[in-house]
Amino acid sequence: MASSVAKFGREVRYIDAPTLSINVGGTSFVYRDIGPRSGVPLILLNHWGAVLDNFDPRIVDGLAGKHRVIATNYRGIGASGGTAPVTIDEMARDAIALIRALGFEKVDLLGFSLGGFVAQDITLKAPDLVRKLILTGTGPAGGEGIDKVWPVSWPLMIKGFLTLRDPKFYLFFTSTANGRQAAAAFLKRLKERKAGRDKGPTPGAFFRQLKAITAWGRQAPQDLGNIRIPVLIANGDNDIMVPTANSIDMARRIPGAQLVIYEDAGHGGIFQNHADFVPKALSFLDA
Repeated sequence: MASSVAKFGREVRYIDAPTLSINVGGTSFVYRDIGPRSGVPLILLNHWGAVLDNFDPRIVDGLAGKHRVIATNYRGIGASGGTAPVTIDEMARDAIALIRALGFEKVDLLGFSLGGFVAQDITLKAPDLVRKLILTGTGPAGGEGIDKVWPVSWPLMIKGFLTLRDPKFYLFFTSTANGRQAAAAFLKRLKERKAGRDKGPTPGAFFRQLKAITAWGRQAPQDLGNIRIPVLIANGDNDIMVPTANSIDMARRIPGAQLVIYEDAGHGGIFQNHADFVPKALSFLDA
């Protein structure tokens, strides 16, 4: 996979990227920034409970081969300061403020799961800020089954505890041989960074984000027809966390959206199929 070029011209992989911080309205937000310094930067927005070390290094490095990629944390998550918001609206406002504090007037967004909710809201709130949008493992406000994420998740979290496995093994991947192999490989990749790892989420932050997700699932639908920029949507065909029907629904409602559905894949379809997803995402960003 292509490696990336940092500020000083040396190649830096995501697992070696320094953790940086910026003060935004009195709150410190941490982020990692790799890839070439030219062009429109790609901002990454991650899933429920995710910190900087939950971004798949294969995807980040693959995208950073051609684009500046900035992985971010939400308020109150990992080493970012403040208290985690209980609404997607507030997360989106935080992200807009962070992007502007970093000095960017135009960005691309890649949102996974919760990050996809936030990315949609950013695009509707600040349409002039976003050039292209990638939505993965995600769904629209009021989308099917999104408010049921806790009843779906907690039994598999218990199963993870009892089997000494990360719950993502069960939540993000199918239970087929392919799915299990992909799950093990993904979780191994997330442990590749040895030094300077981010802090894990606190239980309080985790449950505050759950409130935001549940509220998004119960919220009135947004007018996705107002998203007038290029959009790429990707998911697995068997997403149990944000049901795959939501990806199909978004593709129908967003004018000209491209849709990729991976077979025998779950919520983490882009992680399972990173070798296919990265070239598709680059082709979309470079078109």
